[in-house]
Order: sequence, then structure tokens, then C-alpha cells
Amino acid sequence: MTFGQFLLVAVLAVPALGAVAVAATPADRAARLVGTVAAGLTLLAALPLAAGDRGWFAWSATAPAVRPWHQLDLPWVPGLELRFHLGVDGISYPLVVLTALLTLLCCLYSLHQVPAGGSGRTLVALLLVIEVGILGTFLALDLVLFFLFFEVVLLPMYAVIAGWGGDDRRRAARKFVLYTLFGSVLLLVGVYVVVSAAGTADIVALTGGGGLSRGTQLFAFTLLALAFAVKSPLWPLHSWLPDAHTQAPTVGSVVLAGVLLKMGTYGLIRVAVGVAPEGARWAAPVLGVLAVAAILVGALVCLAQTELKRLIAYSSVGHMGFVLLGVATLTSTGIQAALIGNVAHGVITGLLFFLAGAVKDRTHTGALAELSGLRETAPRLAGLLGFAAIASLGLPGLAGFWGEAFAVIAAIEVGGPLWTTVGVLAAVGGALTAAYFLRLLRQVTHGRPSPAVGRLAPTLAGGELTAWAPLVLLALAIGLAPALVLGIAEAPVNALVEVLP
Repeated sequence: MTFGQFLLVAVLAVPALGAVAVAATPADRAARLVGTVAAGLTLLAALPLAAGDRGWFAWSATAPAVRPWHQLDLPWVPGLELRFHLGVDGISYPLVVLTALLTLLCCLYSLHQVPAGGSGRTLVALLLVIEVGILGTFLALDLVLFFLFFEVVLLPMYAVIAGWGGDDRRRAARKFVLYTLFGSVLLLVGVYVVVSAAGTADIVALTGGGGLSRGTQLFAFTLLALAFAVKSPLWPLHSWLPDAHTQAPTVGSVVLAGVLLKMGTYGLIRVAVGVAPEGARWAAPVLGVLAVAAILVGALVCLAQTELKRLIAYSSVGHMGFVLLGVATLTSTGIQAALIGNVAHGVITGLLFFLAGAVKDRTHTGALAELSGLRETAPRLAGLLGFAAIASLGLPGLAGFWGEAFAVIAAIEVGGPLWTTVGVLAAVGGALTAAYFLRLLRQVTHGRPSPAVGRLAPTLAGGELTAWAPLVLLALAIGLAPALVLGIAEAPVNALVEVLP
């Protein structure tokens, strides 16, 4: 086994074993500490995946669209010709690192505070199980293995929402499960259609169409795109998201927005577009229209929102609309915009939910009308909230700018009346995004302190700052040096675009 293969196994094995160790540790705080160590070791195993014999930029113009830096390919179910096939490349690597980082930060945050409703030990164990499912989804290069990892996340996330969420947590958790199960059925049927028609589940061999007929690709892409749209979620299949975010505990919202949604958009790029490129080309105009609808509807709903976490949740609908717009263009610029938009959204929205959780924990309310004057009583918290908000609205120099700007540019570059109109409307949606985040800051940070805000202590806990600081630094780093994401994704994205019809 090579060093790269060892890392691929470690990235999945460490959090899985960590979850078992947490469950077996009787003392609650000691168990949370064990989980935090396991999450830290997972991040340490994920970071070196970018290094190896092939290096960072070992992609040639004639390479297949999936050529991993490292891969592990072992027999799994020989009778069904299924293999335990893992790999990592420039498309999946940023999301692997983001998942490992956010899980570690959530475990660190759990050392500072455990939400009411259950033991911290169980919560941390569930976070590690969720991490295994998400990381496996990003690393899987076998469609059946991809589906299984995709489904691992469902029940633990349900338990996190239902066990540690707000007053209406059970209804929100049930809604999350029902929608996700609907998407899972579509994904299972789509995987079956592809595997039965192609005779293989290997994503490497299937990328570029894998010999599938045009009719099969159109049918498979429709099923796969709908399944990933539910998970992302993309408008109009998004209605489970605001309820889940509003009711979920802080760490649940961070994982949900930061990386769980990325399973859908990653699957759209890696599986739906890669395996059924003719279907993607056929559906591209429809995807573009749905994307701009998500951007505009999400922004307009945010302008009318009166609850803090619900507003941030609906902002994700708009941000995922920009990601979908980039993918729909089927150009190198657009898909790279989608990839950096994915990472930026995970960093910034993860930070926003950490901060929103801190505000709600201190004031015991999320109503915007009851949160005025935050900068007068807690200026550091207000300043961090302001930073996260302007990063999310796409201010140049911060991470949120690149994905939105280049998704619009990619749409206009495609040309024609439809794509030019879509690009212009998306730009209008970007302006509306600025409007609702500035409205949020005006209502929460300015004015006279409300009774709920007036009793806040101005200090921030060390555990909170430890969890938030890496996200602040990443939002700055990606904004100033987008090559941190785009540089390693450029070659595989170009190779993917080359196989599109």
C-alpha cells in the first residue's frame, strides 16, 4: 500500500474509529475530547492528499476526466463486479479538506458548549459518523459506493436535528428525512440505469458517457440531477432547508450548510455531468433558468425574513443558485466558479451559523426585531457578524466574490439571448443579496440595544474564537488568493469540459 492509499483509508477509518471510541468513553467531556482528537487526526490525514508522485498539477490535456492523485481500487463484491474504489483529485480535494476542518471546528465548539437535549458524547459521535459519510461521498469512484456513502449521512443528521434542535425540531427532522429519502430513491434509480446500461459502476470509466446511448444519458441525467437538487438543495426543492436550519443546533447548522449541501452540487458535477454529458448539454438551458430563479427567489424571500437563522438558510438557496448557474454553463470558467463558490459558501455560511448560534444562545431569540444594538453591547461579536455578512454578499477581496462573479461572466460568455438574460438577472440577484445582508446588519448591529441584547456580556469565550478564527482567515485567504482552490481544480475541470459534447 502506497502512502497515498494509506491516507485515503485513514481519512475514512479515523473518524469511524473515533465515533466508536467516543461512544465507548463513559465520561461526557472526555468523550468529546476524544472526538475532537479524532477529527483533528482526520484533518491531518486529509491535508497531505494533495502531495504524491503525481504532484499538484499532474494533469495533461489528453488525460481522462478523472485521474486521481491517489486511488485505492480493491475487490468488494466480486459476484456483482463492485469494487471499493476511492480516489482524490483537484475537484474533490478542497471539499475533503473543508469537511475535515468544519467537523474539527464543530467538535472544538462542543468542548465549549453542548446544546440542550442530549449528551455531548452522543452528539460528537454522530458528527464523526456524518463526517465519514460526507468524506466517503467525495472520495468514492464507484457509483454504488458513492450511493452508500451518500446515504450514511441521513440518519445521523436526522438524530442531530431531532435530538438537539429547537422546539419544532421533530417536524423539521421528519421533513428533512422525507425530502432526502425522495432524492435517495431517484439517485438509486439513476445509478441502476447507468450501471445496468454500461455494465460498470466505475466513475472513471463512465466519465464522458461510458458508451451510454443518448436516450439513456438523458433519462439518467434527469434522475441524477433531481436527486442532487434535493440534497443541495436547489429551487424549487429547497423547502426542507429553512426548517432544518432554524431548528438544528449550531453545530448541526454548520455541518449542514458547510459541507452536507456540497454533496449535492459535487454529485451534480462529478456524477450527473460526468457520466451523462449529453443529458447535461440537453438540460443546460433549463438548469440555467432554475439557477437564476433560485438566486432571485432566495434574495426576495431573505428581504422579507424576520428570523436570523432562517434568513441565513434562505441565503444558501441563492448561493447554491450561483453554483448551479456555473455548472449549467458547462464551461471551464463556470464549473470552476461553481467549485470555488462551493468552498466559499462552506467557509462563510459555516461562520455565519456559528455567529447566529452565539447570538441566539446569548439572547434566547432569533427575531431580528429583538436583536438591535448588538455593536453597543457586544462589539466584537457584531464586528465578526459584519465581516461574515459582507463576505457572503460577495465583496471583492473576500471568498464569496469569485464564485458569484465568474458564474455571471461564464453565463454571458456562453452568449445568446437566453444566457445573456440569465447572466444579467443573476447579477441583479447579486445586488439583492447585498441588500438583504445590509438590512440584516442594520437591524441587528445598529440602533439602540433591545432588552434581549442589552444584557449581553461583551466578552467572547476562548472556545468560540478558536472555532471561528480559521473560517475568518480562510475567507480572507481565498478572497485574496483564489488560486488556493482554482489552481488545483483547473486541470481536472478542463479535462472534464473536453469530454462534454
